[in-house]
Amino acid sequence: MTSVQGTAVDIPTEDGISDAYLARPGDGLPRPGVLLYQDAYGLRPHLKSMADRLAGAGYTVLVPNVFYRHGRAPVFELPDFIDTAARPQLWDAIGPVLQSLTPELATRDAPAYLRALSDRPETADGPVAVTGYCMGARLALFTAGAYPDRVAAAAGFHGGRLATDAPDSPHLAAEHITAELYFGHADDDPSLPTEQIDRFDAALTAAGVRHRCEVYGGAHHGFTQADTSEYDRVADERHWAALLDLLKRTF
Repeated sequence: MTSVQGTAVDIPTEDGISDAYLARPGDGLPRPGVLLYQDAYGLRPHLKSMADRLAGAGYTVLVPNVFYRHGRAPVFELPDFIDTAARPQLWDAIGPVLQSLTPELATRDAPAYLRALSDRPETADGPVAVTGYCMGARLALFTAGAYPDRVAAAAGFHGGRLATDAPDSPHLAAEHITAELYFGHADDDPSLPTEQIDRFDAALTAAGVRHRCEVYGGAHHGFTQADTSEYDRVADERHWAALLDLLKRTF
């Protein structure tokens, strides 16, 4: 890993200002850009550490606060270690905010994030990659489908509700995607049952999308998030290997 610099930045969107975190190698040279979409807990120290790890591998990484309409990060009062079983009231606050970020709003915000990343002098010319976690996996799909000329690769990990019966289900973006995809699913995840996993893979295959989807055996939803009770170190390291392999093939 190289040295890393992290900076707080503000991103103008159609509906306001999204605060964000930018991480890049300390040498200041232009590097391929990666847009990192948060999980439901939002922009916080752990996500910044994930961005730093990616930057240390040679990328310029932007993590926007996608809940900016509800305030600057942290939008929620979070403990240092998140155990949702012990703090169910936390989801009383998160749930309405999460539901308010509709696919329409997420797709409307994405150009601002892509532009903010691509316009940075630390970002190399050309398309970028997108990776997302939990709800961020859905956002990665929406972004790759809506802006195929700007996304070269997209990844998602322990994503939920990827292939529902809803008319705006994320898997329906498959026909518009030109990026290569990698998705790592949690084995024990009520938000993504087997039938959705199968439907998701079938949609990508039918659309001719280059992709690889894997189920991480024994891993719970949230397995990459080291500041939560769902964290799984083995599955997390598998995620890093898969993500970096995708980025290496892309750039």
